[in-house]
Amino acid sequence: MQVPTSLDGLLTQYGNVVVDFGITVITFLVTFLLLYRIGKSVLVRATKRALNAREFSSAVVSLGSSVAAVLAVVGAVAIAATVAGFPAILSAFATLAGALALGVSFAAGDIIENFVAGIFILKDKPFLVDDYIEWDGNSGIVREINLRVSKLDTFDNEQLTVPNSDLANAVVTNPVANETRRVTADFGIEYGASISDARAAILDEASKIDGVLADPEPSAPVTGLGDSAVVLNGRVWIDPAETGAGGVKHTLVENVKRRFDAEGIGMPYPYTELTGEIDINSRDIETSPADD
Repeated sequence: MQVPTSLDGLLTQYGNVVVDFGITVITFLVTFLLLYRIGKSVLVRATKRALNAREFSSAVVSLGSSVAAVLAVVGAVAIAATVAGFPAILSAFATLAGALALGVSFAAGDIIENFVAGIFILKDKPFLVDDYIEWDGNSGIVREINLRVSKLDTFDNEQLTVPNSDLANAVVTNPVANETRRVTADFGIEYGASISDARAAILDEASKIDGVLADPEPSAPVTGLGDSAVVLNGRVWIDPAETGAGGVKHTLVENVKRRFDAEGIGMPYPYTELTGEIDINSRDIETSPADD
């Protein structure tokens, strides 16, 4: 193969190759830019419209828009490479994408699991920000719901950062999800005390507490016969969006205790009654004088 020694010779020998390559590159770039601009605009707009129509949160809408933009890039590269005649780019791109997907699936399994769980939490809305929830022996007030973790505050003002997969896979109790919530407290009275008097005192004190609803009305059925007490279960209803359950329960217990004391309704300690006979036999014990 003869190596050209002048510019004219170089252009004569490789000019067509350079021109063809330049045309191919320009075709690829022009096609990519056009497809990317159009594809991104259409995909992102369509994704936002579809997610907003289904009332997804802003975090999910933002995530979906980012994914749509990435898909626009991938699609523009693939189509532009085909138009420009770069089939090798497509095969290399597919191989690289497969390797990356496999590596990410192994290295970031927990992150992906929390990420997917966060999407379902934002979509299904088992709880919202400022809701009080309980799960797996834990509890707290929801402050933030992110795609990977949720942040909650305890009543001791401690912050809990919980992976979303833990919340998505657990049985979550949401006491404030409904319009009303029942608050209960047990009161034990002596077996000789009047049940009707005790019930009347509980219902009267319950009706005086701010935030207790008249409908459903308070009640105090007998729920147990203990070893030393008859147990009445005081029940009141509140609107959890307006009234805290803890404060109502504490007030009810304290006020009923004062009322029972004032009316002489005993609240006994546990005790055990023994029945039977005890035979005590005594005998005189003779002692001999000590030797001098």
